[in-house]
Amino acid sequence: QVFPIGTSHFINKKTGHHYTWNKVCTTVHNIIVGKLWVDQSGDIVVKEHSTGANSRVKFHPYSYFSRDTPRRVTGGVFDTSGKPRFILDGTWDNSMSFGVSTTSDPNDLKGKDFRQIWLKNATLPDSEKIYHFTSLACHLNEPEEGVAPTDSRNRPDQRLMENQNYPDANLMKVKLEEGQRARRRAREARIAAEGPSAKYVPKWFEKRACEVTGEEIWRFTDEYWKCKDTQDWERCPTIYEDPSPESLATSPASPTEQQT
Repeated sequence: QVFPIGTSHFINKKTGHHYTWNKVCTTVHNIIVGKLWVDQSGDIVVKEHSTGANSRVKFHPYSYFSRDTPRRVTGGVFDTSGKPRFILDGTWDNSMSFGVSTTSDPNDLKGKDFRQIWLKNATLPDSEKIYHFTSLACHLNEPEEGVAPTDSRNRPDQRLMENQNYPDANLMKVKLEEGQRARRRAREARIAAEGPSAKYVPKWFEKRACEVTGEEIWRFTDEYWKCKDTQDWERCPTIYEDPSPESLATSPASPTEQQT
């Protein structure tokens, strides 16, 4: 089971509405034996902090002994007085609908005139061959000019694997991981010698207290977009290696090769 921590934020810059919400528990079943499947369970509370309205949504855990719809999600949208205004119903993997509340009791949610507000996109052709990825997931690793040199899309072992060059991808992966360990050891040595001032400082985020929830959060500084506009990446460390054959030829042996 995975229990995400922290609070998610969304600010509508046009209206000024500030929404926050928590995440539910993700459970992976049959890790050792049987067919793997994933379930979501728990309660999400979405708060809009300028009006005080909120939504409470329940992800129902699946049970072999239940006749309820698998992966069902239910909930409601409530005004500042706690009165339900809208009812939510659907499943987290297929579709969601909302209707107008017909009751003022927050513990007895009923509605009418339901309309669909979300529907899962159709699966791609031969989706079983690409792990049932969505179109968005398939395009997440598309190269883009002008991004930071530390962008994950620039990771050479990942690109080699995507191009089905598995032997070189494995060698490059080992090389990158060895470099990461070396940088970590060097940083730890500097911290031991110089104190906390030598700790790594994130380049694009800063830690601060949220002005709405009071929680400690990492907030985006917008510095990334300025650096992208000017193509000034001097602050970025070198974390990826040249994926040329000459570079791979100097890669350390993989753990399996070392054992043999």
